[in-house]
Amino acid sequence: MEARLNLFAQPVAAQFLKYVAAAGKAVSDSTLSATTQELVRIRASQINGCGFCLDMHTKEAAHAGESAVRLHLVATWREASVFTDAERAALELTEQGTRVADAAGGVTDEAWADAALHYDEEQLSALVCLIAVMNTFNRLNVIVQRPAGDYQPGQWAQWA
Repeated sequence: MEARLNLFAQPVAAQFLKYVAAAGKAVSDSTLSATTQELVRIRASQINGCGFCLDMHTKEAAHAGESAVRLHLVATWREASVFTDAERAALELTEQGTRVADAAGGVTDEAWADAALHYDEEQLSALVCLIAVMNTFNRLNVIVQRPAGDYQPGQWAQWA
């Protein structure tokens, strides 16, 4: 299986990806924990049906020491006892921020207040930006049907 379009081979798309990756680096360098960042990346990718990003971020999380149990339960985080209250708040914000078209008004005040209990303003900013960046990457990969399964941890380190 091949992607419909090689985004890296097209000058406009390659430049765009460079900018989006730089935006992602600002989040990666923030005080938002790496664990929370990967959980958010995974959940957004699940919601958006982005196999490529899901493959990448589950492998990166496992490589960083995340447990298989937690990785398997991200999709059902509400029913799982393995996530902290802060992680749950981030996952709820991710869901609502990713599914804005499904709910009039977007993110609820309750979801925002819960996240604000666990994260300071810098971390909240990073969380909001991460949700936006992941939705961008997910949509790019879904549109061009980028195949999943071959990603190796660290493969895109030069873009980070």
